[in-house]
Amino acid sequence: MTRMLIIGGSDAGISAALRMRELDAAVEITIVLADRFPNYSICGLPFFLSGEVTDWQHLAHRKAEDITSLGIQLLMNHWAESIDPMQKTVTVKAPDGATKFMGYDKLILGTGGTSVNPPIQGLDLPGVYPLRWMADSFAVQQHLTDRSPQHAVIIGAGYIGLEMADALTLRGLSVTLIQRSSSILKTIDPTLSQLVADELTKHGVEVVTDVDIDRIESIDKRLLVADSMGFQRVTDLVIVAVGVSPATQLAQTAGVSLSVNSAIQVNRSMETNLPDIYAAGDCVETYHRILGRNIYLPLGTTAHKQGRVAGENALGGHRKFQGSLGTQVVKIFEVAAARTGLRDDEAIAAGLRPLTVETDVWHHKAYYPGAHSLRIRVTGDRTSGRLLGAQIAGHYQGEVAKRIDIFATALFHDMKMDELNDLDLSYTPPLGSPWDAVQMAAQAWTKQCSEQAL
Repeated sequence: MTRMLIIGGSDAGISAALRMRELDAAVEITIVLADRFPNYSICGLPFFLSGEVTDWQHLAHRKAEDITSLGIQLLMNHWAESIDPMQKTVTVKAPDGATKFMGYDKLILGTGGTSVNPPIQGLDLPGVYPLRWMADSFAVQQHLTDRSPQHAVIIGAGYIGLEMADALTLRGLSVTLIQRSSSILKTIDPTLSQLVADELTKHGVEVVTDVDIDRIESIDKRLLVADSMGFQRVTDLVIVAVGVSPATQLAQTAGVSLSVNSAIQVNRSMETNLPDIYAAGDCVETYHRILGRNIYLPLGTTAHKQGRVAGENALGGHRKFQGSLGTQVVKIFEVAAARTGLRDDEAIAAGLRPLTVETDVWHHKAYYPGAHSLRIRVTGDRTSGRLLGAQIAGHYQGEVAKRIDIFATALFHDMKMDELNDLDLSYTPPLGSPWDAVQMAAQAWTKQCSEQAL
């Protein structure tokens, strides 16, 4: 019987196992994971901490018994320490400390990512937390319950930092959000991220930019957060959310090749440089569909897809990962912000000739009550007219996610900007317009591009 061994029980690992079971009812599948939370939604942690998700167990995509009922063995609280690719074994430490050697025919690495620890003194102080895994959320929840903090500082204004600012405000805390750069949410352009910053301020969040925190100190049972330029805040709780890096220590024990950013190098079949070893998820490079090369772009949606490809190919399949566009969306209070594809500066760096046009449009006919304005930035290539990317910000009821997904679909199929007008999109006055907001933004781009060409 073929032995399939998967290291990591999050999105990529579970997706690989499920795909293998779909294709082969007899193959032996074992998943080794370092905690006891297989297939939990890490993206849902802020909503558990806000109280919107009332029970952490609701974050499970599937219960452990749902997985094992499919004949998939789960070794929870087991730690994979090293790989011997010649002997095809993985050294695994059990909860009791005992070491065992697990053989495999095919191995899939889905070890995920780890929270980036910035060069800040005091990260190990009580009351200072990262937020990456279930255990992190339990620690924060216990602090909220036992200590009843009144104020929190969040270091990092990316997706997790923004969602935690929302979550902790809902919990009744005063929040200071600190970003090292000049604008928050760097995945979108400043004119859109300012809408998000305004929404945070509207709900009482103090937004601080251009501050590089370098130390956290304990003072009278509270925490002092400071930089070298005189900025200081005294707080009761600190969340550090400045990014993620690939977890590749295990891969390195086998001699798996890494990229310059230390992610595992894979091809589009999710194969590593070593025979019979695949990798997927936040630990690997991701093929970017527009750039035509690998970059590091950790996303849950991508991990699911890559895991599925790895699982199928480990069984002898020939599926290719079709690539990521970096499609993302986040909701902060009443505002949603989204992006897909390339921004203007990214397109320039790729050697393209981009034009970005910003448009404000109603999400449905303005005469019908409840219309919300959407700010859409569309990027296309001046020479070919090809769509390169899009960004949207506006009220979350303006169906920002729907609109960015239309752009993402168009990007996936390499459409030109003018071809967006040919899409047969739905319309009724309470939900849209005869020309959808996406199409109106594309028309504004085409008009400006033509005017500049004259």
